Amino acid sequence: MDRTTSIECRVSRAYRGKLDNQPDVAIAELAADQWGVLSLHELLQCGVSDDGVERRVRSGHLHRIHRGVYAVGHPNIPLEGRFLAATKACGPTVALSHYSAATLWGLVDWDDRHPEVTVPGPGTRRHPKIRVHRSTTLTDRDVTRRHGIWITTPARTVRDLASVLPYKGVRRAANRALVRKLLAPHHLPPRLAATVAPTRSELEDAVLDLILEHGLEPPDVNVPMTIDGRRVIPDLRWPAQRLVVEADSLEWHDNPIARADDAERQAILEAHGERVVRVTWHQAIVEPRQTITRLVNAGAPKLQGP
Repeated sequence: MDRTTSIECRVSRAYRGKLDNQPDVAIAELAADQWGVLSLHELLQCGVSDDGVERRVRSGHLHRIHRGVYAVGHPNIPLEGRFLAATKACGPTVALSHYSAATLWGLVDWDDRHPEVTVPGPGTRRHPKIRVHRSTTLTDRDVTRRHGIWITTPARTVRDLASVLPYKGVRRAANRALVRKLLAPHHLPPRLAATVAPTRSELEDAVLDLILEHGLEPPDVNVPMTIDGRRVIPDLRWPAQRLVVEADSLEWHDNPIARADDAERQAILEAHGERVVRVTWHQAIVEPRQTITRLVNAGAPKLQGP
């Protein structure tokens, strides 16, 4: 899985022959394509000596991020630059992974922890401010590129999250991956796939969590229905019980147009013989037992034991 590539540092024709600092121009051009981050190897290929690198560090033109990895111009690199710097520091076979990979895929929100990478093989050198995972199962099929950074695939990333997040967090990340069509349910471990569905909001996530945690059968999630020629998409639904749960989040439902749409959809569902139970954030988070009781009384089925 050696992904080493030759670096070609070019100076534009407009500058060629007119400047004495051609290596710095080449460095700037290369860094512009790599989130402002270059390795020592890349700097040397741009025509700078080891002593030249040290001089630029002392003068503030380069800023050491990790051993052998530098930010060009200023140290305030974007998050993608921090991730790329971590992979450059750990060698050509490394991949951004776990929580960092999930952040870059948009599956979790970044919380400013140390970047995480995975290196294939049983051992590797430790790096301060980088969490290095070692894996004997990481293969080329588990690695791809995103924003110019080698990264574990969404399926591998979700599997790896199980070692750094509680189950609920992993399931929420898997939901986001399904919604963004980054993976399909069959890519997930069986235990996770059985309880993951592509919800469209955090409240839907919370209501689904509540349902599953209290031993009710998993409902259908955002499965379209056609009623009298109209396409209707209930948030959560048990088809056999003809029971629908609508998650009323302030973000999506607290305006006159949304409320009118909700009322119309509920009227269509009820005219079709469906029973509709609406659940707010307060009911799902502050009054979970009362909410479950409402659902059970409305006919929500309990999960049958083996």
